Amino acid sequence: MPDTEDIEPLEDLDHAAHAYAYAYACAGAGPSQRDRLRADFVGLALPFARRLSRRYYGRGESPDDLEQVARLGLVKSVNRFDPRRGSFTAYAIVTITGEIKRHFRNHGWGVHVPRRMQNLSLEVGHARSALTAELSRRPTDEEIAERLGIAVAAVRDGQISAAAYAQSSLNAETDGYGGVEAGELLGAPDPGLDLVDDRASLERLICRLPDRERRILRLRFYDNLSQAEIARETGVSQMHVSRLMTRALAWLRQAMLSDTTPPWAGPDGTDHRLALATTWDGDVIRCGVLGELDRDNAAHLRNELLALLRDGGRARGLELDLAGVPLVDAAGIGVLVTLHEVARVRRIPVRVTGLQPYVAQIVAASGLQTLIDD
Repeated sequence: MPDTEDIEPLEDLDHAAHAYAYAYACAGAGPSQRDRLRADFVGLALPFARRLSRRYYGRGESPDDLEQVARLGLVKSVNRFDPRRGSFTAYAIVTITGEIKRHFRNHGWGVHVPRRMQNLSLEVGHARSALTAELSRRPTDEEIAERLGIAVAAVRDGQISAAAYAQSSLNAETDGYGGVEAGELLGAPDPGLDLVDDRASLERLICRLPDRERRILRLRFYDNLSQAEIARETGVSQMHVSRLMTRALAWLRQAMLSDTTPPWAGPDGTDHRLALATTWDGDVIRCGVLGELDRDNAAHLRNELLALLRDGGRARGLELDLAGVPLVDAAGIGVLVTLHEVARVRRIPVRVTGLQPYVAQIVAASGLQTLIDD
């Protein structure tokens, strides 16, 4: 039985003959002897694996890593080699190069992309190199697509995927800048940073506008509708839309330039802060409300109404007159819901009267129809 120690290194002999000798030696050997023969054979074939790994130098992976991957492929080739199926050399080349390519696919990409896109980027790169040599110029995307038989969009996807293979470090020194790192050359003053405070203040102030004005501003400046389109959307005249928008913008401008938020004024220029008028009609509390019931006034109205229900021990009913309320927003609806629940617990009937058409629609849409005195 021949011994692999008596055979010269694999790089100096015919690979097939050496492999057949190894296979013949293992045929009649025991487990421990087969392990020794395999180790000896792999050691003799290491120069062969090293030569294959050198083909892939300069592609972003260190030579040591490539050689380790090639050695792993060599071990797999030796373990799976069957002399009845053909040449060991051909089988080892396919196995080792396959391991190296798999290493590039799994570990060589800086950003993980699908296998299909990896293969596409390689095909596009090879086609570009071949066409550059043929045409003596850089080929267009259309020419590459025609060569590969794919769509132009696929060529561009392959180019984008190729950019994910390796990224330059922001800490790398740049040429011509005296050792300055690349990250120090990126960025510039952002003029938008000066507007952060103004945007935050404006957002807060817009939330303080009545629902109708907020809706008009949204339709105009976010949905880009004309005043005529806004008028059709809101069910008012175009002239009225113009007045409402002018009033809202004037208030926002004044609020942005003031240290304190000015009160919201109604169409006539008067202060429409909430006003309450409470009277007793026998054992029924009558409460009249004047002003816009929005988030600025809702807490005040809620506290006043809850105090009435708490302190009015002899009350047998509560009538809330909203004839003087031109607007109710979500905060105002919340007040009515709270009033309804507290009155139900205290078993005090509540009626809401005098609703203007716009307010009545909002209250009805909120499921509070039972509170409305038709």
